[in-house]
Amino acid sequence: MALRPVQANFKALDDDALGRFWAAALGWGVSHEAPGVTNVEPLGGFVWPDPTALCIDVVAVPEPKPPTKNRVHLDLASQSAAHQAELVSRLRELGAVPVDIGQADVPWTVLADVEGNEFCVLEPRDHYRDTGPVAAVVVDCEDPRAMARFWGAAVDWKVLEVADDHASLRSAEGVGPYLEFLRVPGGKTVPDRVHLDLLPYPGDDTETEVARLRALGAVGLDLGQGDVSWTCLVDPDGHEFCVLGAPAS
Repeated sequence: MALRPVQANFKALDDDALGRFWAAALGWGVSHEAPGVTNVEPLGGFVWPDPTALCIDVVAVPEPKPPTKNRVHLDLASQSAAHQAELVSRLRELGAVPVDIGQADVPWTVLADVEGNEFCVLEPRDHYRDTGPVAAVVVDCEDPRAMARFWGAAVDWKVLEVADDHASLRSAEGVGPYLEFLRVPGGKTVPDRVHLDLLPYPGDDTETEVARLRALGAVGLDLGQGDVSWTCLVDPDGHEFCVLGAPAS
């Protein structure tokens, strides 16, 4: 039994506009699986799910993003100083704006997308040269060690680093972006605007996987979602995530 992270889910007032922003930012394509849902994924024959990329699903909601900084954000990779500068310039032309989250003098650039979701454009780092455009999904948390224990058991990704102030995981195949946990003071005050969606493998039972997650410390979450094919849960640090219905064998 195992689960695999397959997409970052963004809430948005305008799912189409936010989806088009991220597609242009990453050089990916856009599709619509249903009204109010925009899917963003790589071009060139990419077949979801594939560990080489975490896709983006943008789902329409009536509430705007609160002014509170998101506790989950994307880090974008760059290959050189010139590429970083070009990427920042292009993102600003697409509608991104610089934001100050207290980062002071750092080599990366902090921006917000067209709905105010913070993200970072990293300076060149060898660590991220083979990740694709998304270097990492970064999660603020109280205890990176505890998060590494939970998520390392919850999904089939490999735990690579664990320390008091950070932890990281990546697909066991050594491809795609990292999942990183950073110690950030202050707990959760508003629902997450961005969360992860997990997918069982074909033939696995979703209810069994959900029960396994609950045994690891996850808690069920009722958002008024009604009768849907996915299950909403909260991890031990309070981050929402969803387990999607298992695909057919």
